[in-house]
Amino acid sequence: MIRSHSCGELSLPQVGQTVTLAGWVASRRDHGGVIFIDIRDRYGLTQIVFDSEENAPLHAVADRLRNEYVISITGKVSVRPDESENLHLPTGRIEIRAQTLELLNEAKPLPFSVEDDVHTSESLRLEHRYLDLRRPKMQQLLQLRSQVSHLTRQYLHEKQFIEVETPILTKSTPEGARDYLVPSRVNPGDFFALPQSPQLFKQILMIGGLDRYFQIARCFRDEDLRLDRQPEFTQIDLEMSFVEREDIMQLIEDLIRLLFKDTKHIDLPNPIPRLTYEEAMSRYGTDKPDQRFELLLQDLSEFAKTCDFQVFRRAIESGGMVKGLIIPKGAAFTRNRIDNLIETAKEFGAKGLAWVKINDEGQLDSSIAKFLNTAALREALPSANPGDLLVFVADQATTVHQVLGRLRLLLGEELQLVDRTRWEPLWVTDFPMFEYDEASQRHVALHHPFTAPHPEDIPLLDSAPLEAKTLAYDLVLNGFELGGGSIRIHSPNMQEKVFDLLKISKEEAREKFGFLLDALESGAPPHGGIALGLDRLIMLLGQTESIRDTIPFPKTQKAQCLMTHAPSSVAPEQLQELSIRTTTKKPTADS
Repeated sequence: MIRSHSCGELSLPQVGQTVTLAGWVASRRDHGGVIFIDIRDRYGLTQIVFDSEENAPLHAVADRLRNEYVISITGKVSVRPDESENLHLPTGRIEIRAQTLELLNEAKPLPFSVEDDVHTSESLRLEHRYLDLRRPKMQQLLQLRSQVSHLTRQYLHEKQFIEVETPILTKSTPEGARDYLVPSRVNPGDFFALPQSPQLFKQILMIGGLDRYFQIARCFRDEDLRLDRQPEFTQIDLEMSFVEREDIMQLIEDLIRLLFKDTKHIDLPNPIPRLTYEEAMSRYGTDKPDQRFELLLQDLSEFAKTCDFQVFRRAIESGGMVKGLIIPKGAAFTRNRIDNLIETAKEFGAKGLAWVKINDEGQLDSSIAKFLNTAALREALPSANPGDLLVFVADQATTVHQVLGRLRLLLGEELQLVDRTRWEPLWVTDFPMFEYDEASQRHVALHHPFTAPHPEDIPLLDSAPLEAKTLAYDLVLNGFELGGGSIRIHSPNMQEKVFDLLKISKEEAREKFGFLLDALESGAPPHGGIALGLDRLIMLLGQTESIRDTIPFPKTQKAQCLMTHAPSSVAPEQLQELSIRTTTKKPTADS
C-alpha cells in the first residue's frame, strides 16, 4: 500500500509513530521557514509540517506544491501546540512532521475550488464532475447512499427476501412516461425499451413462486426533468406474495425508521400517520402534502351557495367548488403583492383569484366585499382573524386543489412557515382507481393498470368506475413522494375487466402484456409491493436541494451529461448497421 493510514484516522494514540499518508493538497500556508500543508482524502484531512530547519531540501520541494497536487508523505505524528489545535477536526490535535515527500501528480489551475462553499454554476460543476466529487459534501452524500443501500439489503435479507436482477433490455409497454428505446441490430426494425420500472417482471417472480423479491433497480423514463427527477434513477423495489396492504406498509415503516435512525439519528413517528387520498386533496390540495406547516385549504362551498358573488354561485351550480386560504397577517400585503399572487394563480391554472382583507375592526376590505355577508363568512372561517388575508378559487375540484395546493407551498416558503427541523412522514391511501382524461375521452389508471381495487368497490367498476378506490399507498415525506405501491390484480378476469375499462383491446393487451396474462392464468398468488425512490430518499436524508447531488453522474434538465457530452451523434455506419435513418440535421459550422 502507498499509505499506512488514511487522512482522517490519526489522533493522540498514534503520537510518536512514523506514518505514510497519500492524498490531495487541500491548502498550503507558508509561514516563512515553515510550510503547512493540509492533505485530504475521502476519510478526512491532516496537517503536514515542512520545517526548513529540520529538512531544508524537503522544505524547498514543499514550496512548489499547489492545491490538488497528489502527494505521498512520510513523517512522525506529533502533538500540535495548544494554540494551533483545531477541535473541529478528528485529526485537529496532531500534525505530521514530514520526513519524505513524493509528488505523485500535478494539477493544472482548476475552474473552481474544491470546497463545500464553492460559488460557481451547477453546469460548471457537472462539466468537471471529477472535481465536484472531491468536495466533502459530495463524498458524504455518496457515502450516505452506500450506507442506505447496505442497510436496506441487510434488512431485507433478514426478512427472507431474495435479490433478483430484472432485465434492462425489455419490451416497450408505454404506460405514462415515454420509453427510452434501444435498436436491435440482429432484429432490424425492432427495438428494446429500457425499463420504466421492474413492475411486470416482479409480478412474474411472484407467480414463479419466489414469494419475496427485492432489487435496488435502475429505471429509465423519458420525461421532462426537474430538481427531484432524472431520466435514469434508482428504486428500492420489492414484491411479496400472500400479503395484504398492512403487511407491506408495516415492513416499509420499519425499514424507513431504521434508515433514518441509523444514518442520521432521527426518530420518525411510530406508527406513521395516514390520510386517505380524498383527505389529503381536501386539506392540502395535493396527494403529497408537506405537513411541516398549517395553512390548510378552507372549504367555502356551503357559504358560496347563498352568497351574492356570482362567480362563487356559478362555480357551485356547475358542479364545482369554492375553497380558500387564510394567510396570517396577509392584510399587510400591498396591492402589488396581491396582484402578483393573482397572476401566479393564473399561471397555476386558475381563471382568477378572489381576495378579501380582514381589517383591524374585523370588517372586510375588498372590491367584492359588498357581495359577501361578513358574519356568514366569519362563521364559515372561524379561524380567520383581523389582519388576515383571505384568497379564494372557484372552479372544478381538480383546478381548485391544484391552484391552492401550489399557492400553499409558495406561501409557506415566502412567509417562512416551514419548520425545517421537523420530519413529517405520511401514508396516503385509498387512491381512486381511475381518472378521466378529457383529451383521449377515456379512463386512465391513476397508478398503473395492475393495481387491485378495494374488494368492496368491485361492483362500482360496472356502475361508477370513477368512484372505485384501490389498494394503493404512497409514502410521503415533507412534501415529496418517497415511494408508492399497491396490492396487484392476480385474477385474469379482473385484469381483463380493467383493460376493458381503460379501452385496451384484447389484441392490444395480448400484444403488450401477453406474457403476464398467460402467467396470471397459471395460478397467480395474491401479491403486492412497493418502490421507494433511492435518489429522492438520499436527497432528503442528506438535506440537499437537488437530486443531482445524490447521483454520481447525473443529467441536466435537458437530459444531457455535461462531462461526457452525451447524448451525441454517432457515425452513419453505426446507424446503417442498425437499419436506422435520422431525419434530424445537425447544424454545421456554416449554418
